[in-house]
This record gives sequence, C-alpha cells and structure tokens, in this order.
Amino acid sequence: MAKRPAPGRTKTRLTPHLTPEEAAAVYECFLLDTIERLHQRTDCQAVIAIDSPESADYFHTIAPELPQVLQVGESLGHRLDAVLTELLESHDQAYAINSDSPDLPARHLDLAFSALSEEAVDVVLGPTDDGGYWLIGWKQRWTNMVADVEMSTPRVLADTLEIAQASGAKTILAPAWHDVDDAADLNRFITEIDPVLTPHSAALLRPSN
Repeated sequence: MAKRPAPGRTKTRLTPHLTPEEAAAVYECFLLDTIERLHQRTDCQAVIAIDSPESADYFHTIAPELPQVLQVGESLGHRLDAVLTELLESHDQAYAINSDSPDLPARHLDLAFSALSEEAVDVVLGPTDDGGYWLIGWKQRWTNMVADVEMSTPRVLADTLEIAQASGAKTILAPAWHDVDDAADLNRFITEIDPVLTPHSAALLRPSN
C-alpha cells in the first residue's frame, strides 16, 4: 500500500520534527527499501497498490519490474478491501503490507505466509506496537474486517479481531513489529538502523555510516 511521496502529504506526523520536504524524502526511502526487499523474495509476487492514476509513472520509475493495482475507495478500509479483492482474482492468498516498517524482519513475513497457508486459518494479522497492524492477509473476502474499522486509531487491531470473531473467521497473529509514524518512532529507527537491511533509509538518515 503506497502513496507517491509529496511534501505535506506523506509522513505528516514527522513534522515539525522534520520539514515537509524531509518527511517526504524519508517516506520515499521507506518505500524503496520495502519494495526492494519484497521484490527479492521468491515466495510471493510483490504488487504496488498505488494511491492514484497520476502516481503510476512515478512507481514505474522506481520499480519498473513490479505490477501495479489502483487503490479505490473513500477510506483506507475500503481501499484495502478493493486491493485484496482484486489480488484474489488471480492468487489464492492476498496480503496488504504497510510501507512504514522498512526494517521488518524477513522471518515475520515467513511466519505470516506460513500461518495463512494452514487450511483452518482464514486471516493473518501482523500487529504493531501502536495498536494497528503491519500486515493483513486473507484467502477470501472479509470486507467488514477492514471497511467497518476506524483506521489510524489505537484500537485498529482490537476492533479487527472483534469483527473477525463475530464473523467466524479463524484469525492468527504474526509476530509484532513497530512502524514509523512520529518523531519518537523515527529516532528509534535511526538508532537501530541496519544499512544492509534498509540501505536507502540509512544513506539518508545516517549518511556518515
């Protein structure tokens, strides 16, 4: 799930700690690191869900080898539903992954994919420490699990799990991880940054390394 980086539109919670231009540059590095790591995997087909038709050329430039799907819907929940539903037309499983956790361990994805491959499992969620999730994956459409949840609140994961239980969906949690939303998150990310894991982010945020 991606937006074209733009000052004042992407990673706005990093301001005023950063200027709008700096925040957009950080987000672009997160995108590049995330896209490259997913594309390197051999157990999945990486697809970029773009925010608007006008963003297509930008994403073709930074990732010409990856297919794109368009996010459609007024809310994030409806866009997630539309993207996952479109992907299920040609795949047995579909996952939406955020672009705010560029240092996500590969093992976390391994476990998420493995969990959803279990016959009895319907949905997998990767929790974040702010009450949201870094991944949602399913094998059939569960619209209410995203469309009926108020996104960007500390209760996103809890509300999603409540709806899953009420819907009868067998849901498994992948390992938790953090995302980078505000200045404190960014400072932690910089302190722990791995130039091998996130080379674009490291080059921008810790250039002396």
